[in-house]
Amino acid sequence: MLYQAYQLQDDLITPTRFFAELIRSTIGGMLSGDSVKQRLAAGLEMIGRFKLTHARPDFDIGTIKVGNRDVPVSVETALDLPFGKLLRFAKDMDTRQPRVMVIAPLSGHFSTLLRGTVETLLADHEVYITDWANARDVPLAAGCFGVDDYVDYIIRFLEAIGPGAHILAVCQPCVQALAAVAIMSEDRHPATPRSMTLMAGPIDPRESPTKVNEFAVSKSLSWFQSSVISRVPWRHAGGGRRVYPGFLQLAAFMAMNMDRHTKAHRKLHDHLAAGEIAEAEKIKTFYDEYLAVLDLTEEFYLETIDRVFHKAEMATGTFTFRGTRVDPGEIRNTALLTVEGGRDDICALGQTSAAHELCRSLRPHLKRHHLQANVGHYGVFNGKRWEREIYPVVRNLILSME
Repeated sequence: MLYQAYQLQDDLITPTRFFAELIRSTIGGMLSGDSVKQRLAAGLEMIGRFKLTHARPDFDIGTIKVGNRDVPVSVETALDLPFGKLLRFAKDMDTRQPRVMVIAPLSGHFSTLLRGTVETLLADHEVYITDWANARDVPLAAGCFGVDDYVDYIIRFLEAIGPGAHILAVCQPCVQALAAVAIMSEDRHPATPRSMTLMAGPIDPRESPTKVNEFAVSKSLSWFQSSVISRVPWRHAGGGRRVYPGFLQLAAFMAMNMDRHTKAHRKLHDHLAAGEIAEAEKIKTFYDEYLAVLDLTEEFYLETIDRVFHKAEMATGTFTFRGTRVDPGEIRNTALLTVEGGRDDICALGQTSAAHELCRSLRPHLKRHHLQANVGHYGVFNGKRWEREIYPVVRNLILSME
């Protein structure tokens, strides 16, 4: 009934949002120049923005500067599977660049949350990204999607790109990315990536556990199943599918930093009331993305809680794929870079760098670690520190393996 209650609440609030936007747009021209009226307009806009969206926003990367030239960018679907697509950012240029697949997290947000990551990479690379589907839009006939399926998708996506690619995994999929590379290395798969960059991911969540880690292990698997799993309403394409709703994940993320989000919305209101459009637009752009949520399949969510957090299977050497144990020690030719943020309150220090000990067969010159002391979780893969200090390390690793 959880999802149905959320849907009912949203249905009840929708008319209020609609009329607030209608009034604002109708009298918008009459409200300029008067501080009281501008505050009224700001209030109406805040009411209209009081919503979640469940469809992926556009990446909105029209051009990218390569050298001194602005190069047009278009998004193509390289492979379309039921629970996710492989997208390619095609650039109108003939120069060959290293191919990089960004592995986006499946944790309640769309892959567009990594827009800044992709935009930075595009200047020097041919970029692909995993674009996971919203589980509530996937029909029951498509079957299940669990942790092993996620690993399988990574392998299939790399096969579609072809030999010689590189991967960059952000947050939660670092575990599955490491597993995929280990499996491909053991099989001597021709599409095994030349390098893998693991950024702020829970390879060993037992290291310096955060509130997120502690909460995950404080509850039993049956508690999660009974408390946060709900059935998608039948009005949606995936009606009847049991999911972990994206709105719950968003609520959990926002609760961790409620003061920051409250201050941001106060600033947004004040900027709108003062007519400071550019400043308001920056905040609106961030929250348009942040408030776009997707649902996770029940099996993927519960298996992640069980296998990644409760049992720490990758760190303890018990991680399996289709019943066969996965050994990162099989990785011998794929260079490894791990990146951690010194102020990361989701994936703390030591959790990602644990991959170095697991990849015991890699020679020292194929292992690198970068600690960015002055960033939190989001700053590891987005923002000025990512662009100016972390990205050059990633770029150099990729170039060294070309």
